[in-house]
Amino acid sequence: MDEQTALGLIGDRLRAAGDDCAVLDGQVITTDMLHERTDFPAGTSRYTAGWRAVGASLSDVAAMGAAATAAVAVYAAPEFDKTELEAFLDGATAVCAAVDAEYVGGDLDGHEEFTVATTALGETDDPVRRSGAEPGDAICVTGTVGRTAAAIRLFDRGDVETANELFQFRPRVAAGRALAPYASAMLDSSDGLARSVHQICAASDCGATLTEPLPIDDRVAEVAEGAAERRELGCFFGEDFELVCTVPDGELAAAQEATPCALHRVGTVTESGVTLAGESLPDRGYSH
Repeated sequence: MDEQTALGLIGDRLRAAGDDCAVLDGQVITTDMLHERTDFPAGTSRYTAGWRAVGASLSDVAAMGAAATAAVAVYAAPEFDKTELEAFLDGATAVCAAVDAEYVGGDLDGHEEFTVATTALGETDDPVRRSGAEPGDAICVTGTVGRTAAAIRLFDRGDVETANELFQFRPRVAAGRALAPYASAMLDSSDGLARSVHQICAASDCGATLTEPLPIDDRVAEVAEGAAERRELGCFFGEDFELVCTVPDGELAAAQEATPCALHRVGTVTESGVTLAGESLPDRGYSH
């Protein structure tokens, strides 16, 4: 099975699965695993790894419209280097502090490849799920997309300072909390904008039409060769950890005013089909 089929099997078997977090008695909980080979390019600092790994789970909490409370991590490596471990802890602690949560520890393990498994907790009495979108709702995304794609290209080019900076995204917990009263459906864009829209449509039994221009990060133009590649990196690369949501059209202005970051309208929920600029938009994105 590919990753999407495996996730579908889990969702069919487990009642609490299917959204960015499981919801249990006013608490939300999520877990992620990142590997050096697939998630931390050469040049990624341990500080950035701590920030990004824990941030990925905090982003799931944000997608539920919850307040983040705490995070833990399993740190696994071939050996425990004091400088590297301290830098990881600094990054993990800093990203939690950035969203008013607390990093409270975790576990250590020996492993042939640097690997991090993270878990984050949050609180909400009214979680936003993926399944509430209705035809006519506005489709929106926070911030910009393509940031991680640009970072990967910069790592490859040896500009590790800028690449590490781009990898240290700020989880959109505050934005998720602000959007919670307005959003009919929400998730984070870890799988890419295109797949995120498809996931909302599948959960809500609806379609979507997206329009251009999309809010693609300016730094994508610096690494992409032409408009087609720029769109590819913005739509399908993923791992940007922005929020993708749907908002009733009449409440969009209030949602945009309440959100503490840019909230861009990128389309409209429809009855069926998923298109971008009048053409079918593939269900394609980041896969492990």
